[in-house]
Amino acid sequence: MTNLEEGAVGAPDAGVGRARWAAPAPFLITGLLFASYFVRIPSLKLELGLSDGLLGVFLMLPIVSGLLAMQMTGRLVARVGSGPVLRVVMIALPLSLLAFAPVNGLVGFAVVLLVFGAVDGLIDISMNAHTIAVERTLKRPIMNSCHAAWSIGSAIGSLLGGGAIKIGLSITEHYALVVAAMVVLAAFAGRHLLPGQADRADRDAAVPEKTTERASWRTGWTPRLMLLAVTGTVVLVCSGVAGSWSGVYLHDELDATLATASLGYIAFCVCEAGARLVGDRLHERYGAQLLARCAGGIAVAGLAVVVLSPSAAMAIGGFALFGLGLSVLVPLVLSAVGHGAAESGSADAAAALAKVGTITYSGLLVGPMLVGWFAEGFGLTGTLTGLLVVMAVALGVGLRSV
Repeated sequence: MTNLEEGAVGAPDAGVGRARWAAPAPFLITGLLFASYFVRIPSLKLELGLSDGLLGVFLMLPIVSGLLAMQMTGRLVARVGSGPVLRVVMIALPLSLLAFAPVNGLVGFAVVLLVFGAVDGLIDISMNAHTIAVERTLKRPIMNSCHAAWSIGSAIGSLLGGGAIKIGLSITEHYALVVAAMVVLAAFAGRHLLPGQADRADRDAAVPEKTTERASWRTGWTPRLMLLAVTGTVVLVCSGVAGSWSGVYLHDELDATLATASLGYIAFCVCEAGARLVGDRLHERYGAQLLARCAGGIAVAGLAVVVLSPSAAMAIGGFALFGLGLSVLVPLVLSAVGHGAAESGSADAAAALAKVGTITYSGLLVGPMLVGWFAEGFGLTGTLTGLLVVMAVALGVGLRSV
């Protein structure tokens, strides 16, 4: 079980309280920027004359570059600290989004996608590592509220993007406004992030004899870390499937209209964001293992309702339960990974998060694709039933390590 009391370090300066409120900022920025990117993909597709197949190839580029960037983030954070890295990448990510606006030609589009994904890989690991450092300094969990900020940012970005399209703003105008606001937020929040020694002090206190060891991606794995990585992968596969296939399932399997079919993912997202807002309080009150077991049970029950539903309305309720259950699991897994690394002495938080992140976030890439392949042979209902069994087994075993 993750224990925030053990191995926690004292506040590196008097600004640790401000760091707690600055910690969600990179999550909100990332969620808002990615939503702004997603909402403009149809426009970029038209401008560049891309076919559906070619667009799919291009959209894999930021995922691949992000996963590659994660491999260097652990060493970078170990050297300079998560706070200093975040101060740079929180500004670099909005600027990389702005580069989409004047994109001309397929080569330029590919380059911008690769840069955007690589910066996201850097910010993803460093913001979670910084959250671990803040948690260990404060001796209380904040990971769920940080991930809630991502969900809120994503919702805001989607609404703003839809509004920008409706009033006729060009991509350049839309992104210029978004980037200006996010750079200001990043500059303000960056001043209040923890200094670099907050990460190093935690690692040095736990394993002083290993502070000069240079870890590679292949070293530092423990059975517990691998189990957490597999569990996180299954959770993100399920999240990706909810986003990619909930509407298709409701429309094709339960004869919902297109408008009604969209409600499945909306219900999933609303419940996911809402649960994350209270997740830290539940974590403090009931502990990580009890919260993880209850949330896992709700997630399994939600997907069971989906595959057994005779009507679209009931299935939408199932997707709501599904989002409610999955909501806290990724934050709990990441928190267990980061704190467990420092306590075991196998690696620092950023290195462990980079290892696990590489595997888990691959689930977002391969999960929806595998569901499509299996659905062709077994049908979508049969495939989701199989996913239900896999999820139940994985969560039943893996959540014991949280």
